[in-house]
Amino acid sequence: MARAVRSREKARPITKADTVERPAARRRQLWVCAALFLATFAVYAQVARHEFVLLDDLDYIAGNEHVRAGLTWDGLVWAFQSTQAGNWFPLTWISHIVDCQVFGVDSGKLHLMNVLYHALAALLVFAVFRRMTGAVWRSAFVAFLFALHPLHTESVAWMAERKDVLSALLWFLTIWAYLAYVKRPGWGRYAAVLGVFVLALMAKSMVVTLPIALLLLDYWPLRRMDIGRGRILLEKAPMLALSLGTGAVTYMAQQRSEYVMPLALIPLSERVGNALVSVVAYIGDMLWPVRLAVFYPFRFHVPLWQPLAAGAAVLGVSILAVRGARRRPYLAMGWFWYLVTLVPVIGLVQVGSQARADRYTYIPMAGLTVVLAWGAAELVEKRPRLRTAVAALAVVVCLACATLTWRQVGYWQDTTTLFERTLSVTSGNYLGYNILGLAYRNEGRLNEAIASYREAIKINPGFEDAHANLGQALLEEGRSGESLTEVAIVAGMKPDDEEAQYNLGTALAGDGRFEDAIVAFRAALRLKPDYAKAHANLGSALASLGQLDEAIAEFTKALRIDPGLEGLRDNLDAALDLRQQQSAAKGR
Repeated sequence: MARAVRSREKARPITKADTVERPAARRRQLWVCAALFLATFAVYAQVARHEFVLLDDLDYIAGNEHVRAGLTWDGLVWAFQSTQAGNWFPLTWISHIVDCQVFGVDSGKLHLMNVLYHALAALLVFAVFRRMTGAVWRSAFVAFLFALHPLHTESVAWMAERKDVLSALLWFLTIWAYLAYVKRPGWGRYAAVLGVFVLALMAKSMVVTLPIALLLLDYWPLRRMDIGRGRILLEKAPMLALSLGTGAVTYMAQQRSEYVMPLALIPLSERVGNALVSVVAYIGDMLWPVRLAVFYPFRFHVPLWQPLAAGAAVLGVSILAVRGARRRPYLAMGWFWYLVTLVPVIGLVQVGSQARADRYTYIPMAGLTVVLAWGAAELVEKRPRLRTAVAALAVVVCLACATLTWRQVGYWQDTTTLFERTLSVTSGNYLGYNILGLAYRNEGRLNEAIASYREAIKINPGFEDAHANLGQALLEEGRSGESLTEVAIVAGMKPDDEEAQYNLGTALAGDGRFEDAIVAFRAALRLKPDYAKAHANLGSALASLGQLDEAIAEFTKALRIDPGLEGLRDNLDAALDLRQQQSAAKGR
């Protein structure tokens, strides 16, 4: 039986039968595509009512003047030059810019564009695997899990993750172009493969592993190894060069943005342990996706048995995949697809403070679902009486995923709902408490915001953002003394940060300590001489101490840097009037 299955798989890829199909087969595939597309939109339709969340959405879209302005020449130039958020993804920026040009800054419509990209990517998953293998229902199962699995909710429902859905769409489009090249090799078709791959790299650098994924597909299901490994590797060389170049650019951008954690902060041993545990944790979340969160804090000093057990499991499955590659080539392809595509985001180069992220499974999980689909098909081949039960189980799994995803999408409706859910399924989540505090503060719930900030600081006393936000919230509540304490803590943590020194000066001035405020404002200006607000507030502090000449000089500098600064002109006029009155009084 196993030989019969392998024989069919070997004969199916990229043959004339793939282009000359019976009308009934084509209709069946069209029905699958229609069901896939409609199911995706049905599950995600609620995003049309969702808000932007206070986690990158403002920096990426709502508060980004380049994106909000729509299509402009300056905006397009910025998209190619920007390394904002520690990444280089000009195509993703352009997609946001085009959205704002067409829809304005309408969060509902922009969210629906994410769903559209996701639905198109799911269609390509089906088309690619069906074309490679000729297996309609197995390919459909892989595509439906891609479209409906709760682990993918983060990539679709979070506006800032447009880069995920766009890059995945281009990833599978690159594979489609590669299949055309494999069927009829030629420079034109190869150029198309490279062209789409470049677009994918410009959407998100995580796709740098695509050349390795194509090598895996060459092994199975394309079975191209008989044409010579040298030729196969040579085909991938230009793509690998592009991947290395993009990876280097991304790493430098992340270094400049200070997103890359130094080894002194997270040692290599901790990273390796977390990576091994994460590989297994993702599989657990795939099989039982009920406690998903937008942020999983990095766990230090986990019990040694956990990374050892995870490493043994990964090694064991890898050995089984290699040893069984001849009988079950789909197992080797699917398993190593999963591992290889996780490498850029597994945390050996730690970017950010998360242990792992659901969005990182967006492309890797396809490898595991291939193993499930083709493994189930092999079981049915050996035990035909199980065909109905296996088919029914596949339908139940898809329906369960759709139900869980619908619920998971609902948590993304706003920041408060998202982070209240996150805190209910994670522990030690200092970032979650901080962002929930921001959401509460925006809703006018200052007491709850202050409590959330304090909880974040309790978990991570060195978390600067929480101290700064707590200081602002306390100031708004009129508790200036407590506010000053928090702002001073931040300034002490960040002596080379002009914003921290400026905030300290503002707090000191608000507490009537003008001489100390002047010291803080001058410290901010040493770090950033053209800081208009610091010049303006330094002027106000000097004026409060009666040093009008120096105050007028500072107001004048601020006016020269930022003529539109609110209240600045009035303060300058008031200082000039007061100096004139004092001069007149002296003259009398």
